[in-house]
Amino acid sequence: MSATASTPALPPARKITSSEAAHTLLASFLGWALDAFDFFVLIFVLPTVAKEFHKSVADVAFTITATLAMRPVGALIFGWVADRYGRRIPLMIDVIFYSVVEVLSGFAPSYGWFLFLRALYGIAMGGEWGVGASLAMEAVSPKWRGFFSGLLQEGYAVGYLLAAAAYFFVFPYFGWRAMFFLGGAPALLTIYIRAKVPESEAWERNRPDMAKIKRAVRENWRLFLYLVLLMTMMNFVSHGTQDLYPTFLQKQRGFDSRTVATIALIYNVGAVLGGLVFGYFSDRLGRRRTMAFAVICAGLVVPLWIYPGTLAMLIAGAFLMQFMVQGAWGVIPAHLTELSPPEVRGLFSGLAYQMGVLLASNAAFGEALLAEKFGYSAALAGVAAIVMVSTAVVIMLGRERLGRDLHSSPSDT
Repeated sequence: MSATASTPALPPARKITSSEAAHTLLASFLGWALDAFDFFVLIFVLPTVAKEFHKSVADVAFTITATLAMRPVGALIFGWVADRYGRRIPLMIDVIFYSVVEVLSGFAPSYGWFLFLRALYGIAMGGEWGVGASLAMEAVSPKWRGFFSGLLQEGYAVGYLLAAAAYFFVFPYFGWRAMFFLGGAPALLTIYIRAKVPESEAWERNRPDMAKIKRAVRENWRLFLYLVLLMTMMNFVSHGTQDLYPTFLQKQRGFDSRTVATIALIYNVGAVLGGLVFGYFSDRLGRRRTMAFAVICAGLVVPLWIYPGTLAMLIAGAFLMQFMVQGAWGVIPAHLTELSPPEVRGLFSGLAYQMGVLLASNAAFGEALLAEKFGYSAALAGVAAIVMVSTAVVIMLGRERLGRDLHSSPSDT
């Protein structure tokens, strides 16, 4: 949509200081990284939790589905509040929320309680990304937005790294419950946000009321549906290559817990590097071309990722797979933020992201069922090959707004 003639001209945006931008980016990065840690601790201990609750691995994998399915609820609640009342306070509340629920998950006395708490955690997890990404992308320079987008998104991979480290150092001595107890630490991040992170200047300039929020959603519903489709495919790319990979390494390849943790640490270094590299190049080559190239390369890596004859080659394949997968994901915060109308940036980007999560939430559960019938190798390789090709097509069918001014008032559609 375009600005009407009666829309008053806005004063020049206050230039955020480099110190404020750094604090904002760091807080958003840590919020997402620690949120991801709280999610990924479970994937390393699926067989152990299943054994304790006398359930199958597929049953416990269903708790991942429950977490993913509830994330749109959090995106809707926290995104709307962030667009209506500001970014900082909703982000602080969300961090406390997911920290408390994670600790309670460690105390779960039964499978039923564990399932309930993981669903509740999904609400908290869903609220973090849209608020944090909007806050961060509105603070950084447009010419470096892709690079910082990659840095922000790879908080997800850093969370995976932290979970792998906890599995390596904590699990052998203290068991699976202690790994969830560590998830209470992120609550301390709220102190830093309150002390160092300013409110978004872009939000301060727009401060949309309910009428503007509703109008922006109504006028951009086609774009929203495309973004939901895009994020559905991107979540199949991510969860289809990550969630059951440690279980594949344990059950199909026969590695012990420390070897699995070491491999996970290595391929998540690749994920972090991929996010930074592809995020950087997206500022120069465009968001769509960069993402499509990354997922196509990920498809080509599938044989090395699943079927190599040596441990060294398997590690190389795992490293390259997550370099490409998270390379494509590194572009997402900038891409979604630039495409979202300013009046509903927190709600629009976050809800589209989490609706995609919902529609792809059966990835781990479906792969687990396929693995029970065909084996983990065939299940993971088959799913990955299909989703990489499909995702590249969906990416190229969309549009982009590279380097868009996020402080503008009405969106320039």
